[in-house]
Amino acid sequence: MTEKLQGAARAEALERLKATGWSEVEDRDAITKSFKFDGFVGAFGWMTKAAIHAEQANHHPEWSNTYNRVTVTLTTHDVDGLSDKDVALADIMDGLA
Repeated sequence: MTEKLQGAARAEALERLKATGWSEVEDRDAITKSFKFDGFVGAFGWMTKAAIHAEQANHHPEWSNTYNRVTVTLTTHDVDGLSDKDVALADIMDGLA
């Protein structure tokens, strides 16, 4: 069962993710990041690759795309906040970018 990140594990994960551009969402237990690409095809191609990983993990992001930019918000609805699933998907998305 997925559990909400708390204590030292949460602090360590957030510190590491902040170093790669992720930030906490105000008024919500979630993280967000905006990715910028060379153009629409690059952005959409990245979303396609990320979607495959998200589907395999059964963990789906909240995201939007405008031309060359993709804004992503991650949270685990089952635990009403951040979990290891969000950290893992953030790492995958960073790797794909």
